[in-house]
Amino acid sequence: MSDDSAAPRIAGRTFIKTEDQVPPPQKKEAVDHPQHYGGKENVYEHIKVCDAWGLNYRLGNATKYIARAGKKTADPVEDLEKARWYLDSEIQRLKAIKAQGQPQPPA
Repeated sequence: MSDDSAAPRIAGRTFIKTEDQVPPPQKKEAVDHPQHYGGKENVYEHIKVCDAWGLNYRLGNATKYIARAGKKTADPVEDLEKARWYLDSEIQRLKAIKAQGQPQPPA
């Protein structure tokens, strides 16, 4: 018989946890196809869309923040402001290229 003296007691009942009774904690996937970007099985997962559309870094980040708004953090406005920052950065980059008389590069 095991020593139950260290086991928690609630309303006169003793509770003993053993490793086989406690399920392992579920770890949220944060690196490989996380849900806030669509998940691995989703054909519209953000990275797949960027590849299909040939988006550059700035436009890819803008669409990333739009797609995940309200999913990764509780405040969708923060993600939308980040998206706007990347769009503004891309607009400035294209304006600078145009001002130099160079042809517009593909995104």
